[in-house]
Amino acid sequence: MIGTIVRNVARPPRDRLEAFVPLGVATVHEAMGRRGLMASRLRPIYPGAAIAGSAIPISVAPGDNSMVNAAIEVCREGDVLVVSPTSPCEDGYFGDLLATAYQSRGVRGLIIDAGCRDVRTLTEMRFPVWAKAVFAQGTVKETLGTVNLPIVCAGQLVHPGDVILADDDGVLVVPRQEIESALAASHARVDKESAMRVRLAAGEFSIDLAGLRERFVQKGLRFVDDVSELSGK
Repeated sequence: MIGTIVRNVARPPRDRLEAFVPLGVATVHEAMGRRGLMASRLRPIYPGAAIAGSAIPISVAPGDNSMVNAAIEVCREGDVLVVSPTSPCEDGYFGDLLATAYQSRGVRGLIIDAGCRDVRTLTEMRFPVWAKAVFAQGTVKETLGTVNLPIVCAGQLVHPGDVILADDDGVLVVPRQEIESALAASHARVDKESAMRVRLAAGEFSIDLAGLRERFVQKGLRFVDDVSELSGK
């Protein structure tokens, strides 16, 4: 498998990708049963970015960005690069030159369980990156990997064509076969939370709205009017 680039993969319809962006990572993650969230070490290089795109998984050798350079010709509008080294590494695999090339292909961003650099220019370009590290250390171009074969990135299995949703809260993988169920569950959650928000703003308590008060009391929760009651005085 090493040294393989798969040219043609199934991708979700563009409108289904766009439907995830306003929902956000936290909502979709909860609606999916708290599955698919990548490790918290992946952080955006600038705040406010929010993307949803079709995964292009890339497996790379530590300290070698050969496959990041090679993957560009199989990318299309709406794709998101998902890069994972075969051993832990924080080197700067990706900078503004690669971003320029990928942006011209319509790629929406990069998820990388390693490092990136040129973050000031990437921010000015509005090319979003979620990375484990920001590190100026460069990479070599000697060792082959894979493109568009399944990988594990930051603890999550990623197949080509899975939905990658990323914002300030992190990075989420939605399996391609679960797109419709994830969207339906997420919209139901949004409706429920909207109704709760109105009631919370009116002064109701979250433990009552969520039906938690009785459960907490059963676990031993009690309210006292004064701390002196705790000493039995």
